[in-house]
Formats: sequence, C-alpha cells, structure tokens
Amino acid sequence: MNTATYRPRNPGHDYYGCGIYLVTLVISGREALLGRLGGDAVHPQVQLSPVGEMVRQMWEQTPEKQIHHGNHVAVHACVCMPDHFHGVIEVMKPMQWSLGDVIQAFKASCTSRWQQQSLPNSTNRPISVDCSLSEVPAWLREKAPYHSNEGSLIRSLSKKQRQEYYALITRQCRPLFDDNYDDTVCLDDRHLKAMISYVNDNPRRAIVRRLLPDVMQRCLHVRIGNRSYGAFGNLFLLRWANKVQVQCHRRHPISGQPYEKTADYAQQHEQWAAAVMGGATVIVTPGISRGELMMKNECMEKGYPLIHLQKEPIGPYWKPEQRRFEACAHGRLLILAPWGLDTMQAVNGVPADSDYTRFHHLNHIAADICAFSGDAKIIR
Repeated sequence: MNTATYRPRNPGHDYYGCGIYLVTLVISGREALLGRLGGDAVHPQVQLSPVGEMVRQMWEQTPEKQIHHGNHVAVHACVCMPDHFHGVIEVMKPMQWSLGDVIQAFKASCTSRWQQQSLPNSTNRPISVDCSLSEVPAWLREKAPYHSNEGSLIRSLSKKQRQEYYALITRQCRPLFDDNYDDTVCLDDRHLKAMISYVNDNPRRAIVRRLLPDVMQRCLHVRIGNRSYGAFGNLFLLRWANKVQVQCHRRHPISGQPYEKTADYAQQHEQWAAAVMGGATVIVTPGISRGELMMKNECMEKGYPLIHLQKEPIGPYWKPEQRRFEACAHGRLLILAPWGLDTMQAVNGVPADSDYTRFHHLNHIAADICAFSGDAKIIR
C-alpha cells in the first residue's frame, strides 16, 4: 500500500491487529456511479447500478480473497450510496498486512473490474506492452518485472505514478475510488450495533438531507465573528435573539461536591429552562462537564434549541450520530467545530492538543457565540 496517500483517523492505532472498523470510501470526483436514491424517508432504497452491484459483490468476496493472503477478515454490513460506500469489516487475527492494505486491495479489485466493464479493449493488455514504449519512465521499467498483472502493479504506485502510467498508455482512466478513505474503530459490542445501524440507515439519512437542506447543511468553513468553524445543522439558530451559555464546574469550588448535585446547579438549571421556555432562546454548550452534559441531553430529549460545540473536526464526509442527526432534521440543533482548536495557546501550562485545554477553549468560544449577532458567512 502507498502509505503516503493514506490518512487513518487514529494514527496511534494498531491496524495490523484484531479489530472492527466502519470504513467509508468515496467515488472519484463524487460521481454517482453506484446507483441512485429512490423511495422516500419512510421507505428509502438505493437502486444499484451494475457498478454498484459489482462493488457490493466484491465486498462480500473480501474474506475469501483475503484468506489466500493469510488474512482472516469478516464483513458485517455494507451499503452502496450513489457516490460513496460504507462497510463494516472485522480483522479476526493479527495480520502481516495492515487494514489499509486490505482496503487498498478491495479498491484495486473494484477499479480493475470497473475498467474491464467500461474499457474492455485496453485493460487486459500485458504490462510488457506498456514497457516496450520508448518513452517509458525508469521507475516503470524497474517495477514491471515484479508484477504479474496490471492490478498488482497499480497497487504499488503512488498517485503521481498512476497518473503518469495512465497518461503513458493513453487510457482515459482513473481509479474508481478516491485515494484516501475514512475508518472508525469499533469500541465495543454496543458500538458495533450502532455502526451496523448507521450503515443500514444511510439511504434514509441521505433522503432526509435532500428533503431538508436548510436545516441539514454541512459547511466546512463558516465565519462567525473572527473565527472559522465546520458546521452541520440549522445555521439560523445563530440568529436567535437570546443565546445562553451553559457552563459548569466539575466540582463545586467551595464544597467540592459534584457540581450537578449542588443547589447552585439546581438554581442555574431553573434559569436555563425558564429562558428556553420563555421563547427565542437557544442553549450553547460543548457539554463537557457532567452538569453541561445533563443540560445538553435534556435539550436533545425535550427538543430545546441547541448549539453544540465539539472538539472533533467536521470534514467533507462527517455526519453526526443518529440522535443528533434527528435533532438537526427537526431544525433544533447546530453543531459547530472550531478550526485550529489544537493551535490555540496552552492553558495553565497544559499543551493545546490536550482535552483539558481544548475544553477550556471551547467554553470561551461558547461565550463568543452567545455574544455574536448577525449572519454567519459561509466560505465556499
């Protein structure tokens, strides 16, 4: 695998050992090659194209193909969306290959099959034909003898080398999937069930986003005051007349009790709830301490308007888990993730990339959001 183009979500994780992963692959250029959405939010479906059917079959064949390389994997669920793919894969025994190698082999096999379907006269010619060309680069002459077929060769190339190779053989071709992919490491049995549920629920979620674009926006760069955020949800909540920050200590500064169990917290909670019930008020919090988390959860359960600040970045393929997704669908939630959080200054000598400092800054940012008035500027 070409590790230069692979960016795992968890750089410190052992991707050679046992584990379960939710993997997301995106079609090159986000072209809708795998099928099209059909039905509605009650009865959603994806009508697969021949390419989508092929990708699904190749995913189901992954355990059988990998056993030939001495790798023991199992696949638990998958869904082909029009322009991307989700699958849950389990590594059952430690491997000589990494998870990245397994996924790269799957991608390369899909690309090869796709090319055979769309370009049957050019994909199967021997590598030796390409290497006989006078302008063939030295790196290709060196690599070719070590690979019996084109698929094996392509898996060993960098992105730049692949582009040069396709240009050399005058094939208007590209990989089926983007170079990179996204993976989420499964934590426990409950998390596995959530992963599988997420995969199976993807068509419905896509239809809901299509039906409710105003409250289901995903914006990578939104300017609010002097800071840039990734955002998902109802940006109109920023324009509400009153924004109230919920911020709590973990421990009461005098008694040392858990703050959420004190009379001071009860009094604050009463004020927050009264503000919400009074109308035109949205709660703003990162939900860090136990008291903040309790108020955040109450907003989710009772349908109170909420702006939730999170430390995890919002990228081009990021989506919230089901509970926050449903709150967004009802227009009750805006999720904000400030860019550059880990580059902000240290707090009390604690580095910027620690949770202590991240949470400290998130609460300061929540105060800035409450003071903001006007429209957010979406940076395309």
